[in-house]
Amino acid sequence: MKTELLFLSQEHPRRAFLGSTALGVAASALNLSAKDGDLPSRTIGIQIGAVSFVDEGVDRVLDILQERAAVNTIFLTTFTYGRGLAGRQIPGQPFPDHGAQESEEKTFHGGNYAQPHAQFYSKTPLKETRAPEHGDLDILEAVLPQAKKRGLKIICSCEDVWNRSVPNVEPTLEIDLKGRKAGTQCLLNADVRNFWTSLVTDYCQSYEIDGILFFNERNGPLLNALGASHAQSIASGRVTCFCDLHRQAAQSRGLDFTRVREGYERLDRFVQQSLAGQRPTDGYFVEFWRLMAEYPEIAAWDRLFDEGKHQVLAEIYKTVKSIRSDLQVGFHIEHVNSFNPIFRATRSYEDLATKSDFLKIVVYNNCGGERYRHFINNIGSTVFRDVPKDELLRFNNHLLNYEHEKPLDELPQAGLSPDYVYRETKRAIDGVKGKCRILPGIDIGIPTGKESRKASPEDTFEATTAGLRAGADGLIFSRKYSEMRLDNLAAAGRAVRQFKA
Repeated sequence: MKTELLFLSQEHPRRAFLGSTALGVAASALNLSAKDGDLPSRTIGIQIGAVSFVDEGVDRVLDILQERAAVNTIFLTTFTYGRGLAGRQIPGQPFPDHGAQESEEKTFHGGNYAQPHAQFYSKTPLKETRAPEHGDLDILEAVLPQAKKRGLKIICSCEDVWNRSVPNVEPTLEIDLKGRKAGTQCLLNADVRNFWTSLVTDYCQSYEIDGILFFNERNGPLLNALGASHAQSIASGRVTCFCDLHRQAAQSRGLDFTRVREGYERLDRFVQQSLAGQRPTDGYFVEFWRLMAEYPEIAAWDRLFDEGKHQVLAEIYKTVKSIRSDLQVGFHIEHVNSFNPIFRATRSYEDLATKSDFLKIVVYNNCGGERYRHFINNIGSTVFRDVPKDELLRFNNHLLNYEHEKPLDELPQAGLSPDYVYRETKRAIDGVKGKCRILPGIDIGIPTGKESRKASPEDTFEATTAGLRAGADGLIFSRKYSEMRLDNLAAAGRAVRQFKA
C-alpha cells in the first residue's frame, strides 16, 4: 500500500485526502496560467521537497503556496542526496511555523523520491537510488494530479549531490592527489552521464511533468584548491580526480599528465604554506602567478573539468527535448558566481543559454553577506594574503559591479542589498541576449549563522521586487519550503501581486 500523506495539524485532519478544496479553487485564480507545454509568461516558482507534502498534506501545501505566495510553478525535488533541497529544516536551525517540528537528521537518506522504472537504467550501474524515508511513496504520483487540477506546473529538480550511503558511489571531489580510483562520480564517466540522461528520460516519459531543473554545484579543481568559494574549509589536497578517465582525456588534449599532477601538488604546498603564514619572498600573489605560469596545465586541467560538467548539461537538454520539445530545461547557477570574478569568466551566460530554456541564478541576499565574507576570508588567506581583507572586499566589489554593500565586518549581519539582487538579475538578462529565460532564486529563510541576518518579510518583499524590477521572467523562492516562514512567503506573494498590478 502506498504511504499515506499525513497532515499533522489537529484542524481538519482529513484535509490531505480530499480533492481540491474551495480555498484551493479560489487560490487558483491567482495562478498566472499559460498555454499547455509552456511555462507561464512570468514563472513564480518555489523549491519544495517530498517531506513537506508528507508532513502537511498535498492540498494544504498547495493552498498555502497559491494563496500566500502566488506560486504557479512547483519545483519539486525528485532526486538529491543533499539536505539543501530535501528534508526538513537542517539541524541547529529553528523550525518554521508550519510542518513537523522535529528533525529527521538520523533518518534522512535522500535519493529518488519518485518511482524508478527499471527499463530506463539499463546503461548505468547506478540503479538502486530510491529514497527510503517515505516508504513506497512516489512523490510525483502523489502531487501531480492535485497540481494539475489547479493549473500548476511541475518541474522536477534533480541535484548532483551524493553521499557515502549510496552503494558503489564515491562522493564528488573526494579523491586525493595520490589516488587513482575509478571515478564513479567523475563527470567524464559514461556511466555517470548515462545515469543523468536515464533519470530525466524516466521522469519525462513516465509522468506528465513540465520540465527539468538540474543542479550541479561542483566547482573545478583550481578554485577548490584555493577555497575560492563561500565554503568555509580549504582542503587543497582533496580537490580533483586523477582517475584513468581523466588520464585518457588529458592525453587526447595533449596534456602531460605528469605535469598536471606536479602542478596540483605544488599548488597544494602553496596553499598549505599560505594558510600557515609562510610568506614567499616575492609575496603570495606573485608566487601563485609564478606557479600558474610555470604550470599552465593547472588551468587546462580545471578547464577539462568544466568541459565535463557542461557536456552533462548539454546531454540533459538534448535528451529532454528529444522526448518532448515543449518540455522546459533549466540549470541552477551556483552562488559562487556572485562572488568570484574568475569563476564568472568560466560561465558565459550566452553559451549556457544555448543549452537551456531558463537559468535559475542564485541571488540569495540574506545569506549572501555571510557567504561573501567567507569567500573574502578564504582568498585573503592564500592568493591575496598580502592585501588587508577590507581593501580586498572593496577591490572585489569594483570587479563585480557592486556599489552598495556593507564593509566586511558588517556583511553577515547586514546581508547583501536588494540592489545586489537587481544588478545580478540584470547582468544575467543582458548576458543571455534574449536566448533563454532568467529566473533569479530569491532567498527566503536560507539558514545562516547565529549572529547573521535572518530573512524578514520586508527583506523578502524588497528582494522579490528587485528581481522583478530588473526584468526577470519570473522567480524561484529558495532554498526549500520547509525552511520558510509563512509571513515571508506572504510578503513574496504581496510583491508579486503588487508588481503585476
